[in-house]
Amino acid sequence: MVLSNWSPASHNQMLGRRISHPPSTKFNEDFELPAAKRVKRLASNSPSRPSSDHKVFESSPRFTPRRKEVLDSEADSEEEDDQQVPRASQTELESALPAVKTDKEAIAEYEATRAAEAAGAAGAGLDLHGRLGQRKWVQGKSSIYVDAFNLALETVLDEESHLFDEAEMAVFQRWRDMSYEGQYLYVRLFLRKTAAWHRINRLKYYGDISDLNAAVDELFRSHELPATTATELKAPGEVEPPKDTVLADSFTFADSSVNHIDSLDEAASLLLLDELKTIAKEAKIQGKNKGELLTALQRTSQKQGALGWSGLKRSDTEESIKSEQTVDYEEDADGAPNGLRTSRDSHFRRKIVSITGPCIRLSSAAFKLLERVHLVFYRSTEWTEKSLTTIILARISRRNFPPYVVSRSTNIFPSRSALLEFEASIRTQFAVDSVLEFNGTVDKDSLHKIKTIFEEIYPRWLTILAEEQRKEDRVYESGEGAYLRRFSPAWVYTRIVHKGAYVLGRFKDHKREHQILTELLAQRLFHAARRGAWYQRKALLEEHYMCALSPAAEDNHTDDQQQQKHWKRIALRTCEDGLQDRDCHLIYHHDLQKRIAKLERQLKVPKRQQHDFGHVRLAKPHERFVHGTRVERERTPSRNGRRRSSTDFASTTTNPRRGGKTIWLDPADANNECSVEDMCLSHYRSLGWKGYHSEGGIMRTLFAHLFHSVLFTYVPNVFQTPFQTCPLDLHTDAFYASRFSEIHARLNAISNGDAASILRATYEENANRQTCVVGLDWGFELDDLLEILACFRGEALSTVCKVMAQEYQQRGGGVPDLFLWDNRGKGEVMFAEVKSENDRLSDTQRLWIDVLSGAGVRVELCNAVAKEVVVRR
Repeated sequence: MVLSNWSPASHNQMLGRRISHPPSTKFNEDFELPAAKRVKRLASNSPSRPSSDHKVFESSPRFTPRRKEVLDSEADSEEEDDQQVPRASQTELESALPAVKTDKEAIAEYEATRAAEAAGAAGAGLDLHGRLGQRKWVQGKSSIYVDAFNLALETVLDEESHLFDEAEMAVFQRWRDMSYEGQYLYVRLFLRKTAAWHRINRLKYYGDISDLNAAVDELFRSHELPATTATELKAPGEVEPPKDTVLADSFTFADSSVNHIDSLDEAASLLLLDELKTIAKEAKIQGKNKGELLTALQRTSQKQGALGWSGLKRSDTEESIKSEQTVDYEEDADGAPNGLRTSRDSHFRRKIVSITGPCIRLSSAAFKLLERVHLVFYRSTEWTEKSLTTIILARISRRNFPPYVVSRSTNIFPSRSALLEFEASIRTQFAVDSVLEFNGTVDKDSLHKIKTIFEEIYPRWLTILAEEQRKEDRVYESGEGAYLRRFSPAWVYTRIVHKGAYVLGRFKDHKREHQILTELLAQRLFHAARRGAWYQRKALLEEHYMCALSPAAEDNHTDDQQQQKHWKRIALRTCEDGLQDRDCHLIYHHDLQKRIAKLERQLKVPKRQQHDFGHVRLAKPHERFVHGTRVERERTPSRNGRRRSSTDFASTTTNPRRGGKTIWLDPADANNECSVEDMCLSHYRSLGWKGYHSEGGIMRTLFAHLFHSVLFTYVPNVFQTPFQTCPLDLHTDAFYASRFSEIHARLNAISNGDAASILRATYEENANRQTCVVGLDWGFELDDLLEILACFRGEALSTVCKVMAQEYQQRGGGVPDLFLWDNRGKGEVMFAEVKSENDRLSDTQRLWIDVLSGAGVRVELCNAVAKEVVVRR
């Protein structure tokens, strides 16, 4: 099949005419993001400085957050939903899209603009693709949220309907039959805390829902489902599947509090603090906070008679009271009658319901089904409300994107069972991570739990490995399987097996751990980025532990000393294999080389037969001390009105807060305050260096220019929308594996001195359009970039680019603060990491210093020392 450029499937064709935004929307202004830990300031002694208008904000490390609440189009400040876990990660799709405003104001401006364009309700009759194509929304008739939600659903059902059974397809049909207002209410609740109850009288969607009660009733309505042959999947590592993974005979889109709140704890959790205090006052209970009040209320319901309320509801009639008093009670374990306790709880619940009114919660079965649809659409379990709207909002950003072939595979999940097993494996992985990474110190019982999960998964992992290897050999075309394999349960199981090997080490079961590491290295399909760590651990076990675990007689050795040498020779071969493994990332080479040198000395290998790593020997960064004037702000009076003493101030000036940002005077202009990095940059300028305080910005820009054609070469499934700044697999280890030949061809060209010509050609092709490419800052001048390449040795630049190609996301941080070059004479580039007093190098910074030093690039550790401290207001 011939692939044509820019020929996406119909559901991806969101291209339309571009409409300029009115100045009142301020849409073209810079989008502000939260300040970074250290403010980045770009500077050079060139009069043209890079502008912040073209900054590309990198994604933060992967983390699975709870979904944040999406604020309503009208004021909706529900206090019980205020506490949210801040979102700390991006999906692969979001990281590939340009940085656009996706907050409440951006969406409001967008829909207001679309409503103005659709004056006279001209857009009310358009279908989903019509609104996407012509960008027309009418308040109360259509919504960006509903359209984005339906876009995901229609896309999946168009191409991957085989993943759902008859009952699930019936649910989708009921969704299509639902009114706009019902769909709108569901989607807005879908993007909030879905497990929580929401008060209906506080859902203020007046601008979009004319009859809220009718929309709520529509979600409460029960629907019958056809019979299905689907059964719950028993996945390895799971004791039992979660509730509602298989649909029952009927379903509702939402639950009503009238039928589903049956405990006092659940009802009391709906109260605001002031409301809870009111009930506490009537019940004569006390507490300092909401938790204490809830505990006291629960205790009171167990001890006091429930008829002591001064005010009764209409439902508390003589008949109802009489019926409650004549119940045949049975005593529970603590001697209190069960029926009486139920009667007491019911009085408290009725009191609470009279305050909160009816509540709504999304039904678990329908929610899990629609969540699965979004997993298939976004190819990720970490999608959020931003994912839901970013695709649509990106198209109005008025930016230019590189030309590439849009493709979306329909065979990522070959069957429904494969999808369900992948979903189950994600749940198991989360359970493992919760024990090992999110709960502090791990005790022995927790390690036994992880070991049990590992033992259950291990046989299934071996089976799927064989299946995936067969597909790699016979089914997948070149490069296609690398990204698709991320959606195989084996991808998740491999990570769990990796964690299991760690647990075996904790239990001192080193022989089994060595076996698992050998099997992990024998497969080359999953988690290639971890191969270096596996080689390191395997060599360590062989050097120190395997001799004692494998008696000499079994290996035909006469004594233990020969056995030790035997295993040290095996460890030496393991390190050599690691250095020769093309999938072993460069960052692990230094440790493997050090172990090889140590083992060769212990084995007394002749000098002429020893490895010589002199060409990559790391040089310690040269330390430089820059003296300057630090600025301290005048202290304000303390809270008790006492002014701080001179000793207090002296202690803060001589020993400033560790990690805090300091202010200095610019050596070039004593009246100008600046950061410590800019102060050191001025010092280097005085020595004849040119430079930027970019913290990796220069290297990302050079990488984007030099690897532009590699980034946007055709690889199946990695370009799913026309609005991407990079392929979806750039932030994964599949990027390097899928383009191994193209990447190394480009690295060889850079080593041979062709970097300047490659960059000039890319710049001239894209500069006029200011093409959006990940990491590319168009603020850097072409002359500066060419000057840098003239000073940057080709072999060194090639090494740094290889590290970025192998682990673009992981190596995004830790690059030294200052990028410097000196074009006098032969030319030289240098990186400088700036540290003020009491500041220390992080692990990522040390790693980058090792990489740069190993490539032969000069690195300095610049220590800022305050020769003087001045106090200013």
